[in-house]
This record gives sequence, C-alpha cells and structure tokens, in this order.
Amino acid sequence: MIEAALERQFHEKVSEKVRLEAEGVDRYRVFTPFLFEDGDHLAIVLKRERSQWVFSDDAHTYMHLTYDINERDLSSGTRQSIISNTLSTFGVDDRDGELVLEIPDERYGDALYSFIQALMKVADVSYLTRERARSTFMDDFRSLLSCTVAEERRSFDWNDPEHDPQGMYTIDCRVNNMDRPLFVHALANDGRTRDATIALLQFERWGVRFRSLAIFEDQETINRKVLARFSDVCEKQFSSLTANRDRIQRFLTEVGTM
Repeated sequence: MIEAALERQFHEKVSEKVRLEAEGVDRYRVFTPFLFEDGDHLAIVLKRERSQWVFSDDAHTYMHLTYDINERDLSSGTRQSIISNTLSTFGVDDRDGELVLEIPDERYGDALYSFIQALMKVADVSYLTRERARSTFMDDFRSLLSCTVAEERRSFDWNDPEHDPQGMYTIDCRVNNMDRPLFVHALANDGRTRDATIALLQFERWGVRFRSLAIFEDQETINRKVLARFSDVCEKQFSSLTANRDRIQRFLTEVGTM
C-alpha cells in the first residue's frame, strides 16, 4: 500500500513517529511529533494536485500565528522578511496563505523534512511579539566561553560555510582544534531549544562529525516534550549556567584535551 511505502520514507528521513491517515482520494493527513510552542501540532497534508504530489499546511500556520499577531503585521517589516526568506530557502510557495511544497522526484521523506523545518521557522516570528526584559544570559554565556576557551579555538554564531552558506543552522559557539569540534548551544527558551534540535539533526544528516554541549538558562522552564526531543540528539547538558559555572569550565577544559 502507498501508506506503508511512504511511512517507511518518513521514518527513515524524519522520525519513526510520523504516520499517515487517509482523508479521501489522493489526500492524507501527516501526523508528526513536532509542535508549535503552545503544544499544538503542525498541520500537514499530503495531496495530489493534478499530476503533482505536494505537502500543504492547509493555511493553518498563518492562522495559528494570528492568535497572537495581527494578520497585517505578518506581511510587513521584520516578520515579513523572516517569512519570505524562510519560504525561499526551503522552496515553499505561499498561495494566499496556504503554504505548499512540491515533492521533487518522489523524494517524499526529504521534502517532508524540509517542509517541517520551514513551518517551524515561520512560526518563530511569534517571538518578535514579546516584550521581555533583556536577559544577561547570552552575555554571561559569551563571557564564560571567552575566559575558558582561547580566542583562536572558538567561533561565536558559527555556521558551516560548506553545507550552510546562508546560515540557517547557527551554532552559538564552535570550539575547534580537536578531533571533533564541540558545538555549544546557549538555550533560554523552548524556541531556541527546538532550533538547536533541528540544527544538530541537520549536521548529522550532512555527516559532520562533532560533539555537542548545551547550557540552559533554566532547564526547568523548558517544555517537557521539547526537552525530551533535544536530549535525544545532544551529548552533554548543564541545567543552568549560574549553578554550574565551575563544572562547565572544567568540562570545557577537559574536552579541549581530547
């Protein structure tokens, strides 16, 4: 059956938790473990349009964003720029609010992986609506790495120029000059944790050899499901910077000798 063949591709390329459910002729609902920040699942449909199979969000992503953002604000300023760049990067079309990705050469698994990333990055514009007091966490993170790792061995806000020249998968700090570079993420909220999960998975897909470290501002504030998925791909974690400063420095010193 077509469902079984497609699910095998999805399990191989995306997650074993992906499943399909038929919704009529040449139309399937695609269930994935990926969530918006508020816990709602992404809405994804696989359907045939004439002779072409496509993934569609059934106009759900924009609708979800308008729970917190005025619809007009999505089509102007920084939000519009982020959305436009994201859709262009992943080859997604905006058809009057419906986000659609055509599936090339029957590569259903690869297309689903790209579509999920596009939807989640579009959803990230919701963070621009929040007026929060500026945390010193990132400054503290940079200060800690700067005083622990020699300047020539660290690169802040690093992206892989070979695989990712557009900088879609940024590492907060890359520590090099070792057998495998150490990718260090500073994580203050669910969104950054989710982005780090996607980035680490993408580097795995590219076959890049690395080690990974996460330093949380306060791990207890991270959504349990978001944290569980991140823990599957990250090698070492510290629940907070403040309470683990000495341990983090010791770890960075030790890993630098490996």
